[in-house]
Amino acid sequence: MSHPIQAAKFLEDKSNAKWHDETLWFVRDKRDTSSKGIPEWENLRELASSIKDNVLSNLDSYLVEFEKNAIKNGIKIHWAKDAEEHNQIVLSILKEKDCKAIVKSKSILTEECHLNPYLEENGVEVVDTDLGERIVQFLNQPPSHIVLPAIHLKKEHISEIFHEKLQTEKGNNDPYYLTQAARKHLREKFLAAKVAITGVNFGVAETGEFVVCTNEGNADMGVHLADTHIACMGIEKLIPKREHLGVFLRLLARSATGQSITNYNSHFRSPSEGKEIHIILLDNGRTKQLGREKFRNSLKCIRCGACMNTCPIYRRSGGYSYDSVVPGPIGSILSPGIDLKKHSSLPFASTLCGSCSDVCPVKINIHEQLYEWRQEITKAQSSINAKSIAMKIANGIFSTPYAYKLSGQIMRGSLKILPESVTYSNLNTWGKERDLPELPKQSFKDWYKNNGNE
Repeated sequence: MSHPIQAAKFLEDKSNAKWHDETLWFVRDKRDTSSKGIPEWENLRELASSIKDNVLSNLDSYLVEFEKNAIKNGIKIHWAKDAEEHNQIVLSILKEKDCKAIVKSKSILTEECHLNPYLEENGVEVVDTDLGERIVQFLNQPPSHIVLPAIHLKKEHISEIFHEKLQTEKGNNDPYYLTQAARKHLREKFLAAKVAITGVNFGVAETGEFVVCTNEGNADMGVHLADTHIACMGIEKLIPKREHLGVFLRLLARSATGQSITNYNSHFRSPSEGKEIHIILLDNGRTKQLGREKFRNSLKCIRCGACMNTCPIYRRSGGYSYDSVVPGPIGSILSPGIDLKKHSSLPFASTLCGSCSDVCPVKINIHEQLYEWRQEITKAQSSINAKSIAMKIANGIFSTPYAYKLSGQIMRGSLKILPESVTYSNLNTWGKERDLPELPKQSFKDWYKNNGNE
């Protein structure tokens, strides 16, 4: 995939691109306002980062501790090495329960495993119950943002979707009306489902419990009405103790949406009488990423989306331009570790301004890792391409004073007489959205030679 090509498609609708940019910056601004209300904000970030460092350095022992305590609580634990095994485990549980329809709350991990299409191919109806996820599910699209799945859609578009899928009043764009229609539609699905699937925000090694954070209460509605709860959890989601939740819950919502805390922070420790809880612990390349010294910090991510809301590239190119389950800056350092060839353009979709690292609640050095991935990708690309040829030519010019001087004179002279059709041709990618600066009459060296003594 090519991020520049996909970004160009997104930017064809300039009005929508501008709206997308401004909407996400509004969320970023809310994050700033909320975080400034806590004097110890930076101390919280440092503490969260240190806790995650500890987890990553002792992940094996924390996983064993979590499994032991969860089993003691009556929870059934499953281990999955990859997405295929994860999906097979889910399907085996559904077959055991003779379940043909499930409700699912927001879970980036199940998107990572492509669980929805897998279950549908095996005759299981999947209903995403997060409002944003249900909207994109109607369109057969993945989420474009890990916290705001339908952020790329305006209310007018959502109204059209609901009119087609839920028979709402045509042209009624009122958010309350649309939300009530979705609520009525989903309530029927909740009541009929035997099995509910959720993600996991935090697993507590000390107690064997796990926490699911939502703003809509859809995870609670699903698991309390269903007889079986399947929680899909990445192995990096652990924290050592319950008391550490106070650190992460204060950071998560403020970083994600500017709220002081998520509306529903649901703790699941043991199943109710006559019910079952299953946890699927997924690796899927995480231990491999853990072994990459330069990139292991990416596993600290708590999926708040703050780096996306602040990133000038993501805001102006949209989530689908990344062709990745996790888009934006954090996705650009996670995805190359999964498929370097496919996602080789993503680390270059960044200005390296460092804003992503500045807002990350667990202090992941995202912009530095983006730079490191660029080095890795350049080393891995053995074939000769236009960029490598251009760099070799530039190297020759910059290393030879006479060639540098001559090329400058030629370029200044040529740009004065060449027509715009040539100057702004496809060879000048920089000029697609920008005008070249006014040409100087002479080089700095020539100017200094004439004016240096003044």
